[in-house]
Amino acid sequence: MRWWRWMLSSCWISDPDSPFISFSPLAAHFFGSLDETLRKKLEKLGLFSDFDLVLHLPLRYEDETRLSPISEAVPGSTIQIEGVVVEQEVLTRPRRQLVCRIEDDSGTLYLRFFNFYASQVTAWSPGTRLRVLGEIRTGFHGVEMVHPKCQVVHGSMALAHALTPVYPVTAGLPQRTLARLIVQAFERLRAKQLLQEILPVTILSAYQFPAFEDSLSILHCPPAGVSITSLQQRSHPAWFRIKFDELLAQQLSMRCHYHQRRSQRAPVLSQQTGLQQTLLEVLPFGLTDAQCKVVAEISKDLAQPYPMQRLLQGDVGSGKTIVAALAALQSIGNDYQVAVMAPTEILAEQHFRKLSDWLIPLGVGVGWLSGSQKKSLRNQELERMATGEAMLVVGTHALFRETVQFKRLGLVIIDEQHRFGVDQRLALRMKGGDEGMIPHQLMMSATPIPRTLSMSYFADLDVSVIDQLPPGRSPVVTRLIDNSRREEIVARIREACLAGRQAYWVCPLIEESEALQLKTAVETYETLSQTFPDLRIALIHGRLDSDEKSAIMAEFSQGAVQLLVATTVIEVGVDVPNASLMVIEHAERMGLSQLHQLRGRIGRGSATGVCVLMYQQPLSEVARKRLQIIFEHSDGFEIARQDLLLRGPGEFLGTRQSGVPLLRFANLEEDVDLLEMARNVAEDMLRDHPLAAQRHMQRWLGRKEDYLRA
Repeated sequence: MRWWRWMLSSCWISDPDSPFISFSPLAAHFFGSLDETLRKKLEKLGLFSDFDLVLHLPLRYEDETRLSPISEAVPGSTIQIEGVVVEQEVLTRPRRQLVCRIEDDSGTLYLRFFNFYASQVTAWSPGTRLRVLGEIRTGFHGVEMVHPKCQVVHGSMALAHALTPVYPVTAGLPQRTLARLIVQAFERLRAKQLLQEILPVTILSAYQFPAFEDSLSILHCPPAGVSITSLQQRSHPAWFRIKFDELLAQQLSMRCHYHQRRSQRAPVLSQQTGLQQTLLEVLPFGLTDAQCKVVAEISKDLAQPYPMQRLLQGDVGSGKTIVAALAALQSIGNDYQVAVMAPTEILAEQHFRKLSDWLIPLGVGVGWLSGSQKKSLRNQELERMATGEAMLVVGTHALFRETVQFKRLGLVIIDEQHRFGVDQRLALRMKGGDEGMIPHQLMMSATPIPRTLSMSYFADLDVSVIDQLPPGRSPVVTRLIDNSRREEIVARIREACLAGRQAYWVCPLIEESEALQLKTAVETYETLSQTFPDLRIALIHGRLDSDEKSAIMAEFSQGAVQLLVATTVIEVGVDVPNASLMVIEHAERMGLSQLHQLRGRIGRGSATGVCVLMYQQPLSEVARKRLQIIFEHSDGFEIARQDLLLRGPGEFLGTRQSGVPLLRFANLEEDVDLLEMARNVAEDMLRDHPLAAQRHMQRWLGRKEDYLRA
């Protein structure tokens, strides 16, 4: 019997969500003809097309191919048993429930139902033979099943001939209805030959992959003898084929856009050693080997006639800013302007001050643009940008606005790039100035990207890594302290400040509420001001206007403020070498990346940095794991890898991947070998089989491919 016929009577089908769009012309017609209520329920599951339906793959399987005697019922196991109902009772205490006792030749089993209908009470009366499937557990009277799958046995009812796939469903959508729709979708796609093999024979034979259609058939209805373990652990060759195809589509799209970018025009910014060498000679520090390597990679890219799109990764304090400054000078030396964009005014102002100190003495005009500027000053800065007087402009999202015009924009530098959406970054790239020219783009991130993510979601970028800290910087010492020991921490703050050092006291974001966070910060500031009347304390938060924040940070940088109470607004960019102690309240509420960023604000001077993470009991398991990771590791890449394992790629990637289809079947940690294969095959297919590559992307991505252009 064909598996799709059998599915109609045996399989329970459903699915979480699907990011895929079919290229079948039948899909839109069929889905448009569905009842609106049914269509909305399918859409709730992420099912919009025939191809979505056939990729509605199982999460687990049930074995209804054999019967086990009751005597083999072991607590924790899931088995199928057949027996006769010998007793039935509806109980009212401790809660209403239906209890049936069934027997076979080997023993007795109890069935317990908390939700049941009168018709079931009648159907499962004593003397009825039942076939039940469920998990065995130990009950008050002995072994039992709670809400097992039940069938009344009539005559010699045959067992299922294959494993039964199990999928989650949404409320109001019967599993048989969904199974029927999947069968129909499969038939339509087969009739139009849309499930035919796309991958070249050379690839299939090289990696010994089963055919695409055969793989779907096996996963929807595994034939007799297939290991249920290999299916549920997704280690069966059929699963490998589906996961490989998904990874290959992602790699093809990324690499396709990578190559397309090389057909675009960008200003050729030849290496200019004059300004760069002058800056290096006056710096109070030398570059590390890692910085020199990255500077050379960026310099080579800038000299190409196509736009650079490079991601510069470096842990907190690794020296990304000076690398960006040297790249900017290469553009400026070729008479092209540079835009430096940061997500917050505090970080943007930090860049503005540092770059001004470095570049203005070299005769470079530096501009500043933010949303909180007075109109007269803003107009003045816009004029300097338009005429080319300001060769380097630092700003926030204000740089995106249509009124902002550059004379000749050659390079865009985006710090903490993951905080900006795709549309925002594209808007800044389109302000080139020279007709048909696209400026080079350097994106910086202090949130290290794990290798597997870099190979997949960032495969369209060139990646540089500063994997070396400047000499003299030692890892920050991290301490985990229960909130009940608050007085000890307060004493440590006083001791550090009276010894001439400075400290941060950071208040967390509470329940995603900025107002509550501000309230907590204000209350903490007032309490600490009373506790330390002899210390100079200041408060900084996101509600202050730009001038106030600048003044407070300037006082803190100059040592006029000893203790700075702050919200997480100081997470990135703040650089005060004398600050050696940080207290973070309710650290259990923060993510790993945020904790690591905050911790990186201290220990930038001669004194060893100490970060105290205060936590409130009780801790959830996830919070406990996060605190353990941040306590045990100082390497940002290892922390990022652990963060990826905890959260998954969707949460880890944040706004950069808004709208981009995330992997649905492949697991980046478990399937790294498949990812390596897909990356190698993608280049070969684009070169040797471009039509097959395009068809594969259409099958798996559809219109979603367009989102990957940024």
